[in-house]
Amino acid sequence: MTDHLQNAIAAGRYVMIAGPTAAGKSALAMTLATRLDGVIINADSMQLYRDLRILTARPDAQDEARIPHRLYGVLDAAERASVARWLDLAAVAVTAARKTGKMPIIIGGTGMYLQAALDGIAVIPAVPDDIHTACIDELAQIGGSAFRVALARLDPVTAERLFDGDSQRLVRAMGVVRATGRPISAWQQDPHQGAFDGTALKIAVLPPREQIYQAINTRFANMMDSGAIAEVEALAARNLDPGLPVMKAIGVREVIAMQKGELDRAHAIEYASRDSRHYAKRQLTWLRNNYNANCSFDSQLSERNVEEIFSYLSLAP
Repeated sequence: MTDHLQNAIAAGRYVMIAGPTAAGKSALAMTLATRLDGVIINADSMQLYRDLRILTARPDAQDEARIPHRLYGVLDAAERASVARWLDLAAVAVTAARKTGKMPIIIGGTGMYLQAALDGIAVIPAVPDDIHTACIDELAQIGGSAFRVALARLDPVTAERLFDGDSQRLVRAMGVVRATGRPISAWQQDPHQGAFDGTALKIAVLPPREQIYQAINTRFANMMDSGAIAEVEALAARNLDPGLPVMKAIGVREVIAMQKGELDRAHAIEYASRDSRHYAKRQLTWLRNNYNANCSFDSQLSERNVEEIFSYLSLAP
C-alpha cells in the first residue's frame, strides 16, 4: 500500500471532506488520516481562531497528538480571517504535507474555503479601513434588511444571494463597491487563481437531517458543561470589536447574554442550537448546489467504503 500511496501523493492527489456541522467529519478525517498517513488541514473559518476551542468543536489534544493537524487555532480573535488568507495558509500546509510524503486531507464546512481550494479566487482589491468602518457603522445603525436594500442598488447580484443577517459578507460587498466603483460580483467573474495543484477526492458526509439536528442539540449542551462558558467569558473580557468574525461564532452571543442575566441556561442552549441547525441547513444547501462529491457517506466508514476511497485515489494494488 505504501508505494501506491506515495504514487498518489506524487501525482497530486488529496482528500477533501465536506459536510454540515455535527455530521461526523472529524471522525472520518481521523480514520482516513490513520489509513492514508495523512495530515488534517482545517477548512472551517471559526476553527482558525485559538480563543474558542470548545465552542467551535476543534479537535482535542489527544487527536492532535495522534495525527498531525494544521490551521487549527492559528489566528487571534482580534484578527479577521478571509478566504484569501486561508487559501494562502492552506496552500503552504498542503505543500508541506506532500514534501513529507503525507496525504493532505482538507476538512471543513466553510463552503467558500472549499470552493477556493478547488477553483481558486478572483483577486479583489483590499477595502480601506475608513470605508470598511463606515460600512460597519451604517449596518449597525440601519440594520441588515435596510443595508441589504442599499447594497442592492449598487450590487443587486450579491444582495440577492445574501441574507439580512450575513453582516460580514454584506459589509464586505458594500465596502468593495464603494472603494472600487465595481461590484464584488463583477470582480468575482475575473480569472481565478490560487487553486490547489492536483486532483481532489471530494467526500461528503451526509447523515440524515434529523440525526444531524439531534447531534447539534446534544453537542451544544455538552459544550456548556465542558468549558465553553469560561472560553466565552475570557473572550468577552477582551472587549473586542463586536463586528469581528469570532464574536459572531454560534453560541457567543447566547453565553454572553446568559452571563449578563438576560437568558437562562436552557434558553441559551435552545437558541444556540437553533442557530446551529439553521447553519447546518445552509451548509446542506451549499453542498447540494456546489459540491459534486465523488462519494458520500451517511454513517461510519465500513471497509468497503475505505476500499472505495482507495480506488478513487488510485491506491488499489
